[in-house]
Amino acid sequence: MSRQVPSALVVYESLFDNTAQVAHAITRGLRDAGFEAHSVPVTSLASTGPVSVDLLLLGAPTHAFSLSRPASRAGAVRQGAPPDRARIGAREWISHVGPGRFGTTLAAVFDTRVARVRGWPLAAGTTAGRLLHRRGFRLLRKPAAFLVDGTQGPLLPGEEARAERWGQLIGAACRDELERAA
Repeated sequence: MSRQVPSALVVYESLFDNTAQVAHAITRGLRDAGFEAHSVPVTSLASTGPVSVDLLLLGAPTHAFSLSRPASRAGAVRQGAPPDRARIGAREWISHVGPGRFGTTLAAVFDTRVARVRGWPLAAGTTAGRLLHRRGFRLLRKPAAFLVDGTQGPLLPGEEARAERWGQLIGAACRDELERAA
C-alpha cells in the first residue's frame, strides 16, 4: 500500500532494553529517510487489530542462537528483566500475523546478540526472517545484527548509530520497491 509519505512499523522484543534501543534508532533512521515510522514492543501488539503500513520491521534478542522461548524469557526474568516483557516473544507473535494484518508483504528483521558470537550464522534474525517468510512476508535485505556486551548489555559503542544508518538504508530499499510496484 503506497502513500505520499511511506510508513513503517518497528515491532521489537526487548528484555534488557538493548533491542528497544536499536528499534528506536532504526525508527529515527526511517524518519530521516522520509518515513512516518513508529516502534512498539511486541507485547503491546499482541492483541491489537490491523495496522496499515508500507513496511514491517521486527527485532528480537538472540536466545540460544534463535528467537526466545518461554523458558529462556523466564531465565531473563531471573536475571533481572521485567516480568511483563516476558509474557510473549517475537516467535509467538509471528505465529499470529500475516501480510493482511499490516497491508504489506515487505519486511525487514534485526536482532541483538552478544559480541563474542557475532559471526555465528544462527541467531534471532535468521529465525525471524524464515518464520516471517513462511507467513507470506518478503524480506528486503538479509537480517541485521547489532552487538551487545554480555547478556544484559549494554550495546557496544557505535551500534546505535549503525542501527540508525541501517534504518535509512532499509527505508531507501523500501522506497525503491514501492516505486517499482507503482
